[in-house]
Amino acid sequence: MATAGKSPISVNLDGAPSAGKTATAGLLSAMLRAHDKVSDLILSPGRPPQVQVYGQLLPVEIAGVTQLGSDDTRRIAADLIGDNQQAIATLREQGSCDVSYSLPGLARFRVNVFIQRGSCAVVMRVIPTAIPDFASLRLPEALSEVAKLRDGIVLVTGPVGSGKSSTLAVLLDSINRDRSYHVITIEDPIEFLHNHKNSTIHQRELHSDTPSFSLALRSAMRQAPKVILVGDMRDRETMETVLEAAETGHLVLSSLNTMDAAKTLERFVGAFDATEQQSIRERLGKTLRYVICQRLLPKLDRSGRVPAVEILKVDANIRQYIEKTGPESETLLAAMKAGAKEGMQSFDSEIAKLLQSGVIDLDTALAYASNPVGLGQELAK
Repeated sequence: MATAGKSPISVNLDGAPSAGKTATAGLLSAMLRAHDKVSDLILSPGRPPQVQVYGQLLPVEIAGVTQLGSDDTRRIAADLIGDNQQAIATLREQGSCDVSYSLPGLARFRVNVFIQRGSCAVVMRVIPTAIPDFASLRLPEALSEVAKLRDGIVLVTGPVGSGKSSTLAVLLDSINRDRSYHVITIEDPIEFLHNHKNSTIHQRELHSDTPSFSLALRSAMRQAPKVILVGDMRDRETMETVLEAAETGHLVLSSLNTMDAAKTLERFVGAFDATEQQSIRERLGKTLRYVICQRLLPKLDRSGRVPAVEILKVDANIRQYIEKTGPESETLLAAMKAGAKEGMQSFDSEIAKLLQSGVIDLDTALAYASNPVGLGQELAK
């Protein structure tokens, strides 16, 4: 079965279909072989196995597998979850769960299993086996300064699938390579595996190693780390603990699903009660070091996607903005433009550069711009 308008990718599944984990591993291996740029695997009842390539879903033709049934996806989900009782309980109680899964020698995955219309569906994000570097991700060289920070908060933000985990991995690897620190990561699930280099790194996974981000964070502050990585800040309690960690001399790296620097500050402060927000602004102004926001844009030649990166580096002007009581995006943007010599940059200025260099087209530039009208007027000059 093929998706309308999409040509299926044909792959032969090695060996005859068999029951249990062997069949699941064979299916996943075949899906990975469909294309060398697979970012996600999608397994849904009533559909063929699908892979996501450059943001587009493509069906994969596998011998003997026309489309998946609800029994198939339930069996695959059971194989991926294994004997992780916490994940099983979470799936039953909340309707979805996150686990990690490995195909030895081939790939690692961040897996989300969820219930839809009474059956299981599975989405698997492919995690590269090798930690990328600044050049391969096309990250601005100015971000190498993060490894030199001694304390504070660094936030990597952007929509789902924008590469936040990869950027965090690059920043952490830079610290691991250049500094002799004790580093603790708290992730759901563990994605990139970091070996000890100059630093000593301990990686903890939610549910299997700790019951919650906030509890693991509080424990971490008694485990003598210099650097703490929190995979995702999902609630007020975690944000409060991140502030405490930064205030007590730790460097904390984390992520948020926010679209730009202004929205990131608004989201962080807005997680707290109105009576607390001015205090939180003042504390954040003293501890925040960077907000790194990213978006992935389709290239003009459709050969892949290219990142546009917004960088907010907290200086005296930015600190004053953070400590104000109301959102003033234009004021923040002006402060970022004034900080260009310090490595700051805005989305729209970077998108304009991509357009002018012929990497993206005008429709893409306007679609992904923070202020399409303003960008259009700037380009018309």
